[in-house]
Amino acid sequence: MIGWSLDQKFNYGATDPLVTAHYSAAMDKAGRIAAESAINARMRELNAAPGAGGKTGFFIPRELKPARIETADGQTRTVLASTIRGDQVFPTLVTSLLPSGIRGLIVACLLAALMSSLASLFNSSASLFTVDVYEKLIPGRSPGHLLTVGRIATLVVVGFGMIWIPVMAKISDGGLYQYLQSVQGYLAPPITAVFLLGLFWPRMNAAGACWALGLGFVLGMGKLTLQTFYGTTEGKISDPAFLAAIGDFNFLYATGLLFAASVVIMIVVSLMSAAPAEHQTRGLTYGSIHHLSGDEIKNSWDPLNKLFAGLIVLLVGGMYLYFSFWLN
Repeated sequence: MIGWSLDQKFNYGATDPLVTAHYSAAMDKAGRIAAESAINARMRELNAAPGAGGKTGFFIPRELKPARIETADGQTRTVLASTIRGDQVFPTLVTSLLPSGIRGLIVACLLAALMSSLASLFNSSASLFTVDVYEKLIPGRSPGHLLTVGRIATLVVVGFGMIWIPVMAKISDGGLYQYLQSVQGYLAPPITAVFLLGLFWPRMNAAGACWALGLGFVLGMGKLTLQTFYGTTEGKISDPAFLAAIGDFNFLYATGLLFAASVVIMIVVSLMSAAPAEHQTRGLTYGSIHHLSGDEIKNSWDPLNKLFAGLIVLLVGGMYLYFSFWLN
């Protein structure tokens, strides 16, 4: 749960449009209520009950294969062994529940979403490389030349993506969803650490953030590399044993350790280098915001808000404690 929380903190606590709008909104009660109303509307939409004749529940596609087992009395029997195929959940839902016309519409929507995501990725990659790297190293080039460089950068990104496809197959032991979670779990902790400490610790400086991001990225990619090639499962290298153990180490635990390492690196480097000036952090950290607008923030929280916030904290803490060791 620690690793999952850090991963989701990066997803919904730093990049979600509703949350970022909340950060940039005025610190008054009306602005906060408007943002919370938008969030509640989204949650009602996501949790809406199915309509008349609809189906709900879990669809778990399984692949049944015959397997021979030895029973307690020494006899050998053939049974059907079930292998869960997580990547087939959504296709199974589409093909099982939807009529032909709607299935085609869903496929068209998926292709449109894929094209949109790829277009934004390619455009962002080309812009970042051309404007922030190439133009800084070689200034004074014409717009046509920069456009050509951006197109070449896009082709390079596509090439790296195609090279990465076989690696995805080796990493995604538990399916595509687990692959996405594990890779993001190795990328998000340093970013989350910088975000949280930058918000609550005014002593942090740019040197600490850069070292935490750099070393955190190296550690995360190192774990991902070992996870790809080393392990005790079939098809992976099991010698030496300590590399195989690191490769088999659950990615959610590794996410928590990576976050802790990033925090330590950031604190040590920040304390070893000069502190930022007070005017550089004014209005950016929680302490300075609370000092400048303490009464306004305090008045925006009525007793009912505090009660519900406290209940949520208790529920989350209780669920974590219950499922962490009480059932073992």
